[in-house]
Amino acid sequence: MSEPPKVEVDSDLNAAGALVVSCFPSIGFVSSIVAHYLVDKLDLKLVGGVRHPKLPPVCLVQDGKPLPPMRFYSGDPICNMERCDKVVLIASEIQVVPELNLPLADTLLDWCAESGVGATILIDSYAQGIGQQHSIFDDDETKESMLGIGSTEASHKTLAGLGVPLLKQGVVGGITGVMMGESRRREIDVMAILAESDGEIGGSLPDARAAARIIECLDELLPAVHLDPEPLLAEAQRIEGEIREMMAVHLNPPSDAEGAPSSMYG
Repeated sequence: MSEPPKVEVDSDLNAAGALVVSCFPSIGFVSSIVAHYLVDKLDLKLVGGVRHPKLPPVCLVQDGKPLPPMRFYSGDPICNMERCDKVVLIASEIQVVPELNLPLADTLLDWCAESGVGATILIDSYAQGIGQQHSIFDDDETKESMLGIGSTEASHKTLAGLGVPLLKQGVVGGITGVMMGESRRREIDVMAILAESDGEIGGSLPDARAAARIIECLDELLPAVHLDPEPLLAEAQRIEGEIREMMAVHLNPPSDAEGAPSSMYG
């Protein structure tokens, strides 16, 4: 059996009481847009990442500096949740291969438990139709739904306070689905917020409006820093330009791709 993924962060990182925000690839680039926005607006600093042989053999480059494909950021804005006084962001543009979903979920939940974090929020999105990663039954006929999943009664209360209705029925796949199932089994306080999106994974345009709806929810949890979603709409094309190549080509190439380019552009 291969070694599990390893979280390697700065030795002086104190995540006790932190709100952990996890952003893995999602429909319409929603979680990636949210991650890039939070790093910029909260002035979060790179503090480590996740290592495993089955992660893509690449580094991201931004402003001339290399970044691991699965990264941890941290900062100290005040959080408005009980037991929470700082933020840790987990950001990645890569699609987690199926065989890594459970080992990675275990590694991340172990790290959260050992570090004494206050709560964890998974940022994701969904779209209606056949062939989607998530099969969600949405009673809201609009295309601007927000739905939540919580592993504990405490997380259900938090979602209710944010005005996010609970998902009544559906199937959630990928790392979000695995982490939610494992967190309930282990009685760890984890919640997921999913925004309905018109986009697609690997599509050409981001769904900035769906990302802005999530930003508005997070703004309720971070009163020390006003997260204005309006600039996000204006910055959508700039953010998309930074992440489109990383997600759609270099980090998640098609299975039949041949002669893929060896360079990456930030």
